[in-house]
Amino acid sequence: MKVAIVHDWLTNYGGAETFVELWLRMYPQADIYTLVYDKKKMKGHFEQNRIYTSYLQKLPFATKIYTKLLKFMPKAFESFDLSGYDLVLCSSSSCAKGVIVPPYIPQIAYIHTPMRYAWDLYFDYKKRSGRLTRFFMNRWMPAIRQWDYTSAQRIDTIVANSYYIARRIKKFWNRDATVIYSPLNHRRFFPADTPHHEDFYVAFSRLVPYKRVDLAISAIKGSGRKLIVIGGGSESKKLKELARGDKNITFTGKVSDEILRGYLQKCRALIFCAEEDFGLTPLETQACGRPVIAFGRGGATETIIEGKTGVFFPKQDTESLRKAIERFEILDSQNKFNTYEIASHARTFTEKRFREEFSAIVEKTKKEISLRFSEPDIIQTK
Repeated sequence: MKVAIVHDWLTNYGGAETFVELWLRMYPQADIYTLVYDKKKMKGHFEQNRIYTSYLQKLPFATKIYTKLLKFMPKAFESFDLSGYDLVLCSSSSCAKGVIVPPYIPQIAYIHTPMRYAWDLYFDYKKRSGRLTRFFMNRWMPAIRQWDYTSAQRIDTIVANSYYIARRIKKFWNRDATVIYSPLNHRRFFPADTPHHEDFYVAFSRLVPYKRVDLAISAIKGSGRKLIVIGGGSESKKLKELARGDKNITFTGKVSDEILRGYLQKCRALIFCAEEDFGLTPLETQACGRPVIAFGRGGATETIIEGKTGVFFPKQDTESLRKAIERFEILDSQNKFNTYEIASHARTFTEKRFREEFSAIVEKTKKEISLRFSEPDIIQTK
């Protein structure tokens, strides 16, 4: 079976890229189609695969400015010729699901999220953008939304990574979605041989606005607690300025898997402030046997058990988080968070389960399309 995998872009290695690698373990001979590809930043990943990029790859600095090219993305993805494949799989949080696929070829889209900046987070992105960006958002976004909705109607089967995302898909595209949780890589994240924790908290993510790492810093600053911020991104300078004056808040930048795992195994808890689509980071922390203090909305509510593997805070603000930390510390002092029980919960999100559930979806979709095209044409005569 000849398979094409369509992914938004390959410019940084993160959760969405590990998902593409999961598909490649299922379909090792698959070709990859993507908007732009940064070979240097993807070193060690996808080097054995055939990768086809859009014509936008030819633009100067394309792998750096691609996020500014939203208006041109729909046409770029629609330019891919996928007519020679038996199955098309789309991994999408932006425009990848909008490829044009012949009706006799099954197209299955795994949706990490409908475009946040086009729909429910539009006003949040707009507030955080400069004047020029706001001008183009006002001018272009109505057409982007229309294309996003229209292209979603072309997909044969939609799979969501959480019930939270399935609700957003229904809201914005009026399509039903099957939920299959992304699996956890248990080879990367697991408890220490002799579990113990130290007196520090961790905030680990890309340092970008919607991750709201600023809340973790504001809640910890001046409290005497220790916070280690792991990751890099556009907000790095701003967040360091926010933390200035508190020696208990440290920044590591990007770290290796081994160092990251060590922090997650030893931390008192992860502080997770984003309204995330699925939220792999909270699950990775739980796999290391440590609890999570998380914002109580989004995919995290489907992977964290209140009072057993973590606690939630109801409002995305500093005071709400401070109260959650205090509540967590009371529960922690009562030994409510057991390393092995937390890790055992995380181990239910297995690759084996994902493979079985997703393979069943593929076979169901293929069968439906096969039946549709095997029916003889009915010619009506008067």
